[in-house]
Amino acid sequence: MSFRRIFTALFTASVLLALAATSFAATPVKPEDSFHNAFPTVPVDSMTPTEIPGLYEVVSGQRIFYYYPEKELVLTGEIVGKDLKSRTAERKGALMAKVAKDLPLNKALKIGDGKKVVIEFTDPDCPFCRRGAEYFTKRTDVTQYIFFAPLAHPGAITKIEYILSADNKVQAYDAMMLGQEIPAGAKPASPEIKKLAQEHMELARKAGVTGTPTFFINGQMVVGADLARLDELLK
Repeated sequence: MSFRRIFTALFTASVLLALAATSFAATPVKPEDSFHNAFPTVPVDSMTPTEIPGLYEVVSGQRIFYYYPEKELVLTGEIVGKDLKSRTAERKGALMAKVAKDLPLNKALKIGDGKKVVIEFTDPDCPFCRRGAEYFTKRTDVTQYIFFAPLAHPGAITKIEYILSADNKVQAYDAMMLGQEIPAGAKPASPEIKKLAQEHMELARKAGVTGTPTFFINGQMVVGADLARLDELLK
């Protein structure tokens, strides 16, 4: 083989190798793969691009944070718009409302028979929950499904068990939300009722509830006794 033919063959091979290397280098790494490589122990339910170029929203259970693949950085905190509303909080509320759709409503305390459905996590010893309870006594267009989550008042579990044990649960609920004491002759809670009360707590955790009262209305979450927001959602 002549020197010229050998040189041409070597030159062609080098060009092909260079093109292959360039093609390989140009193949972008998917954000999901980049995150998994950087943080292999963190589970990911979904990853979607945000309105900020190059930044991705990561949903992991009830957590929302952000990933910047170019630098393999995780950002925690809130994204706030010029309207001073937290985009992160809105997104988290929508995710929790989606979870709330799957709650076993047959395990909740049902009050009313109105067309507008409200799912609520409440605590008989929480003053803000009592404000919420008072608000709903003035409405006849609502069906409430109430779960109990005494997050800040663990001692309220006895009142919750009393409500769930009562023959007239709505009446017992009204009395406890007015701050009354458990009647002296009330029957003790059965093991089944105690288990149900604990199920309510577990459902609150699964729904991402971290404070009471928390309401789910029309796919929206309301935390706290924000009566103006309740009015708005129940129009």
